[in-house]
Amino acid sequence: MLTYGELTATERALWDSFPEGRWVDLRTGVPEDDDPAGGARWGAERTVRAEVVAALLLGGNTELSGSVASLRLAGARITGHLDLAGAEISHLLWLKECRLEQAVGFSAASTRTIRITGSWVPGVDGGLARVDGHLDLSGSVMEANCLSLINAHVAGELLLNGARISASRRWAVFAGGLVMGGAVFCRNGFTARGGVRLVGAQLPGGLFMQGARVENPDGEALVADNVTTTVVDLSGGFGATGTLRLRGAQISDLLTLEGATLGGSGTALFGVGMQVGTFDFGLAAQPAGAVDLQGARATVLLDRERSWPEEVRLDGFVYGSLRSEGTPSQKDVTHRLAWLRRNPGYTPQPYEQLAACYRQAGHEDDARRVLLEKQRHRRGTLRAPGRVWGYLLDGAVGYGYRPWLAALWMTLLCLLGSLVFSTRSPVRTKDGEGDPFNALIYTVDLLFPIGDFGQRSAWHWTGTTQWLAYLLIAAGWLLTTAVVAGVSRTLNRN
Repeated sequence: MLTYGELTATERALWDSFPEGRWVDLRTGVPEDDDPAGGARWGAERTVRAEVVAALLLGGNTELSGSVASLRLAGARITGHLDLAGAEISHLLWLKECRLEQAVGFSAASTRTIRITGSWVPGVDGGLARVDGHLDLSGSVMEANCLSLINAHVAGELLLNGARISASRRWAVFAGGLVMGGAVFCRNGFTARGGVRLVGAQLPGGLFMQGARVENPDGEALVADNVTTTVVDLSGGFGATGTLRLRGAQISDLLTLEGATLGGSGTALFGVGMQVGTFDFGLAAQPAGAVDLQGARATVLLDRERSWPEEVRLDGFVYGSLRSEGTPSQKDVTHRLAWLRRNPGYTPQPYEQLAACYRQAGHEDDARRVLLEKQRHRRGTLRAPGRVWGYLLDGAVGYGYRPWLAALWMTLLCLLGSLVFSTRSPVRTKDGEGDPFNALIYTVDLLFPIGDFGQRSAWHWTGTTQWLAYLLIAAGWLLTTAVVAGVSRTLNRN
């Protein structure tokens, strides 16, 4: 146990100010001299031992002063290991523009608000801690070790605005299972060299990383699998070098990447199974890696055409409505069909989903066009006989989504037959029987396999004209079959 006589003059000043919560400010006012990055040169007049800080927080000076005791220290060099693991701390700790020679540990501790702002610190270990207030590391620089908050509980907000974390290992922020009462803020120049891991975190106040930079080129930049939150804001110039992973995330309100840059070379965004209210995918530039949205759900999807990479995995992706920035409404369906074509291989669900979205919005023509493109895409997966039949269905009735084509073909064939048959003389099948020859009715009788106007049985041809009659009969069967198949497909929405 430290005694008052063992303290240096600087430590006595801190000890005496603690009961009243007064600041002990050791800064000179000269920015170059007060920069914590160079704090290793600070002398004894600016040095405080970590054991003195720990002793005060653990009740070393309990004088009654009528004020709220707290430790507020600025511009100090703190030597030794500030180890508060497992402690119960009932006082505020605020270190401003200090230099800590070793990592801070308060794992499994129960504490009030902790603020280590604008400081230089090798790392912070707060795993399993319970912070009944805010955890504020704004503007601090952490090198060598990461910020660890595994399964920690923070009643207030986690503030990392302007912080710079450079980890020697894979993760800069390791906070799986973090439970927040408020929001997590990583804005105003936050930089992480190493991934940010928030697997299973509960963030009711949201995650705000506008303008942040996260670099983990060989792995995941941000891992928020199964996170539960209201808002994930990765806008305003947010940049990720590495995969952005949101598998199974539950984001009730907004996920926005408006103006963001994704740099994952293999997969830029892995959002399999995530559920989002409004998904704003308005990237600043096209990512190099794929975007995987298989099994994801979004109430509203906002995007830009240039946001999507060459590969977009859309099988099982469900959305309620679509809005595209910068794409004219008359070109929207063209843009969307090109979007679906980025999905590798052929799967019917993305086409069905887009058609359902258009149908719900009252755009029936666009919905039919999408379903027609689905059949054309499927045709490429069939064997030769199936492809031939597909081309016939497409040309005849547009797979049932363009039934007016059948009427057009019938009209053209009727005109052709009437013209040819009217310039030649047929042979009566039985002398003295049958109605007089009528070229138009005869052509109609050949084209329509159902029904009989008496012309086809009463008259016949010889020579080349006979082959035209055979061609019209075959065309009639083909068009009738195509219409029946197309209409059946339309009614089944297949």
